Parts: sequence; C-alpha cells; structure tokens
Amino acid sequence: MKYIFLTGCLFICTTIVVAESLRIFPEGKMPDDVRLKPLKDLNGHFPFKVPATLGQWETRKAELQMRVQVATGLYPMPARTPLNAVIHGKVKRDGFTAEKIYFESVPGFYVTGILFRPDGVNAKGRRSAVLCPHGHGGRLQTHSPDKVLSEIKIGAEKFKESGRMPKVARAATLARLGNVVFLFDMIGYADSVQLSYQLAHRFAKQRPEMEGNKRWGIYSTQAELRLQSIMGLQTWNGIRALDFLAGLPDVDSKRMAVTGGSGGGTQTILLCAIDPRPIAAFPNGMVSTSMQGGCTCENCTLLRVGTGNVELAALFAPKPQGMTAANDWTKAMMTDGYPELQKLYGLYGKKGNVFCADLTHFRHNYNYVSRGLMYNWFNRHMAWGHKAPIVEQDFKLLSKEEHAVWNEKHPKPKGGDAFERKLTKWIADRDAKLVKKMTKPELRAAWGMLIGREVPAFKDITREKVDEYKRDGYIEFTDILRLKKHGEVLPVVSLYPMKKWNKKAVIWLDSEGKDGMFDAEGKPIKDVQELLDAGTSVVSADLFQQGEFLKGPLKQTRKVSNNREYAGYSFGYNHTLFAHRTHDVMTLVSWVAGFDEEKPEEVALAVRDGMVPVALAALSQVGGVKNAMIDDLTFRFANLKSYRDPDFLPGAVKYGDLPTLLKISHARIVK
Repeated sequence: MKYIFLTGCLFICTTIVVAESLRIFPEGKMPDDVRLKPLKDLNGHFPFKVPATLGQWETRKAELQMRVQVATGLYPMPARTPLNAVIHGKVKRDGFTAEKIYFESVPGFYVTGILFRPDGVNAKGRRSAVLCPHGHGGRLQTHSPDKVLSEIKIGAEKFKESGRMPKVARAATLARLGNVVFLFDMIGYADSVQLSYQLAHRFAKQRPEMEGNKRWGIYSTQAELRLQSIMGLQTWNGIRALDFLAGLPDVDSKRMAVTGGSGGGTQTILLCAIDPRPIAAFPNGMVSTSMQGGCTCENCTLLRVGTGNVELAALFAPKPQGMTAANDWTKAMMTDGYPELQKLYGLYGKKGNVFCADLTHFRHNYNYVSRGLMYNWFNRHMAWGHKAPIVEQDFKLLSKEEHAVWNEKHPKPKGGDAFERKLTKWIADRDAKLVKKMTKPELRAAWGMLIGREVPAFKDITREKVDEYKRDGYIEFTDILRLKKHGEVLPVVSLYPMKKWNKKAVIWLDSEGKDGMFDAEGKPIKDVQELLDAGTSVVSADLFQQGEFLKGPLKQTRKVSNNREYAGYSFGYNHTLFAHRTHDVMTLVSWVAGFDEEKPEEVALAVRDGMVPVALAALSQVGGVKNAMIDDLTFRFANLKSYRDPDFLPGAVKYGDLPTLLKISHARIVK
C-alpha cells in the first residue's frame, strides 16, 4: 500500500515501561461505554427537554423536521403526481352528506375514504376542512350493541346509534359543524386493499422472497436502505389527502386542521411536523413520553433516535394543538410532557395555544368526551363561530354498502406481492431522480441525518492517559478517549516514531480495530512500520463492537427484544452499529487533528479490511483529513442481505451508495 502522509500526532512520553498486552482496559473488563447498555425500545422513556431559548429551539426544530422527512422517505420532498380523484355514491343524512373517494397518492396506489360535507344552512361558500386519519380499528370499527351500552354507562359515549362507530361520529359531527371532512383509510384497512392489513400492521417475519436489489418488498433490507416504510407511505398519503382537500372548490385551503386518535394520532403528529398547511391539530392518544406506538405502521428507522412523540408534537408550535391524557401510555402527560409543551409554547408567547385535558378516568380512547373537547378547541382556534359548548348529536349510521368505496362500477385495484414490488421500484426510481439533482451540501446534510451525529469539538473529547511503552524504534501510547456528552469511550493506541517526527499522523482503520496494526508477534505490520520509519505517527482505536468491546466474534448486530423482525423497532430508537462506528471515526479524527500537545500539520486515514464505508461516511461529515488511503472501493450497500449486517445503514442506497460518499468526501481519496 502506498501512503501520502498527512498528519502528525501525539504526545511526549515521560515514563518508559515494557508491556506485553495491547489491552487498555483490564482483562475481562469492558469499556464503560453507554452503548453497551440494553437498546432502547418503543416502551422506553422519552422526555422532552425544552431548550433555553427560542433560537435554540428553532435550530433543533429545523433539524427534527428534516429528520422526519428523511426517515419517512420524503427528503427531498417528491413532486405531486396527478391525484385522478373520483368522488361517487353520495348519501344524505341529517345535516351532512357522505361521498366515497379514491385517488392516487402515487400512480396506481390508491387512497380511499369517505368525504363528509355539511348539508343545509352550514353548506354555503368555502369552508374550513378537517383531515381525519382514523387509527387502528379502521373507519369501519363498530362497537357491538352491548359494548356501546357499556361505554354509555361509564360516560364514554352518549348515543346507542352513532356511538357504535366513534370514528365516523367524529367526521360526521365535524361536517355538521360546517367543515369538509375527509376520513381516509390507513393502509390495509377498509377499502385500502392493495397492501394488506397483515403486511401493514402485523408484519413479524422477514420474507426471503421479497429481498434482492432488483425486486423487493416493504420491510426488506433493500426497502430500509431506500427508506421505504408503511409509516412513510402513510405520511405521504396524508400529504396527498391535504392536497385533495385543498383542491376542492368548497374548501378554504388556508383553514385546514388535522385530528386523529391512537395510530391516527401518530399520523397527525408526523403530518403536522412537516406539512405547513394545517393551522390547528388535535393528535389524541399518542402524545406521550412513554410508549411511542407499537404497530409497524407507527415506526420507521431513524425517526426517534434521541427524540420522542412529545418533542415531535412540539414541531407544530406555536400553532394551536390539543390532546388528552387517558389511562394508557399517556397517563403521565399532565406532569411529564404537557408542562414541557407549555414551556415550549411559552417561548413563543403562546402558552395558551397548547392544551391537554386530564381524562385518565377513561381507558385509551377518542370517545364522546374527547371528541367534544376537540370540537370546542377547533371552534375557538379555527374561528367557526359556533356558540360554546358544542355538543355532539346522534345520527343514523351509514350501511355497509354506503361505506364501500369499491363496487361494480368502481372495481377495486389489484394488490399483492407483484403490486408491492412494483410500488417500491417506482418510488425508488422517483427518488433516484430527485437525489441525482441534489447538490453536494444537500447530500452531505442527508448523509448527516443517516449518520445522526454532528462532528464533536476537540474540547468535548477528554483523554485519559493509561500507559506508554518503549518499543523497537517507536513509543507506544495507550489512552482512553471519552466523549462525555454521549457517554462514549474509545480505547486508543498511538505509535510515535523515536526518530524525528515529520508532523504527520495517520489514523489506521481496520476491521480488527487497533489489533489490525500488529502481526501475530505483536510487532507493527509492514505498512505501519513503513509509516513509522518515515517519521509518521500512527493512531488506531477499537471502534464500537471491535476489540475490547467484544466478548466473542461479531456475527450480527444487536436488536431490541421485540420478536417482530422489523428494523424500525431497533433502529428507529437506536443508532445502527455502522453509525456508531462512524461516530467513533469522527471523534478520532477530531481528536487527532486538534491535538494540542503536538498538533499535527497533516492528518490522513489508512483504511483497510472492510472499514471503507465507515471511513467514507465519516469523511462526508468531518474535515481536517487531507488524504484517505483506501484499499478497496468495490463495497456497495445495495448488496447487503440483512438489516442486522454490521454495515447496514438505513437510506444509504437512496442517497447514492458508496459512489456518492466518494463524491462528497472532505478528503482526497487515494487507492
């Protein structure tokens, strides 16, 4: 291997001793690194720490809004294709009408639902609109006669008829109040039939037949590498549903709101985080510092690493937002979550624009009482002009036939595996064209979101000197680097030439960690020795899950205990191993380049034996490295076959794979 030496390194020894081991931590002791603790899952605690100033929040807000877009596969935001909307089957009820809707969110992929409009005195002129993502159970969820009576008995519902279908009751009442309302189907529910309920909401086991970098399905490694998920598809469906409402001749597009419960609350949070059009929101049943959403449709990779639903809901601030706390995972909101939202809204001088009602005497719900709070909240903040309080009234439910979007005149579209593969391929082709137009700064920003970490400042890295050993022609230093902010630790070995140092340092990256610098006898391998002979210092470390981080061979990365084989459950809340190692390289570069005892004039990377993608990912973010000597550039993320592969990084294929990392590297690449 030929090297262009660029960096110098390290420190001056004071005590010379001889050691036989390369270990930095005592035998049998693992590094005291927070990353060795159990992984966080959706049932963890997700507190919202409110920044001290509005300026700090606005910076964080911009970062998180981009994160939501990236995680849901919507960065860059795709162009809108024609909706080709069809409205049919109008039904009249007292005070409202209901019509069946279907349109294409992308070509051939249909969003379905029921459009409710006011009828009579409230049906004049352009009206405000409310989008209603329904949540689990579907818009057709129906209580039995006995169930609704039990709900009436505890005060959760009021009417034996309309109370049987609470999601429809919400939409119908909103229409009676003068709004155009779209109650649209979650993927796999009711008339959304192209991707099944089982796939969208009950996926549990990887499907080998839906893998492969030519034809793949949702949840596959290839889908994750392109940030394709049910959650992302539903978020896009929500954006297109707002497009549909905004395009109706009887809708005032500047007066639109969104409200959903449970899984529909999750959709409301995400939609309102990235779409600027809603002016009010009521995400019910999912704004919580506790459980974040248990369904596969409520999770995707990257989304909640270091954040949670309360902070994501805060992205809607300072616009009016209401919610309730119930006897479920939201029950602590009144003391853990809501006060923080009030404080955040207070930074805008709009503390009164956020509201959470204590309904913890009810189980998980979007019941008659919760709906009443929502009607009155929207009445106040959307200037409906109704006399308060607004009280929901009974109505005759729609029949099964009146609900059905598909019939003989409007036959349901084809779905199944073939359609699923066609859909993922179409989206991948669309996104490839968008990514091709991105500038280098935009690509670096996107990769930065995948990696999930800013470059640490030198001052934030502390060094604990462990030992130093006089060897044959060089001095070996052992150190522990600590990045206290993140609780991370790096065991580091530095080799310093005894002859005059040339002010250059090389950071050695090997799949074996710091052991990769040495042969079986503990002597520097030939390439490292040549560097030392030239007067260059050489630094290496055990990156996370290398060397001293391991108790045995690493065959696959860790996952959360959830037995459903979905990457979003693990890597929606935790960085991937690949990202952790990239963070370590960034830390190592920042430390070596900024070393203040003997600051190097040139820093280079020597990358070998499988560490190329990690090194290039780090170099897309960190400066201070002049050259990177790479032994092999044939790696492609697109060839990975498992989301538990150590090189797995969600979104890596979408944003151009290794060729793009080469293009946006801050260092000159030398093979």
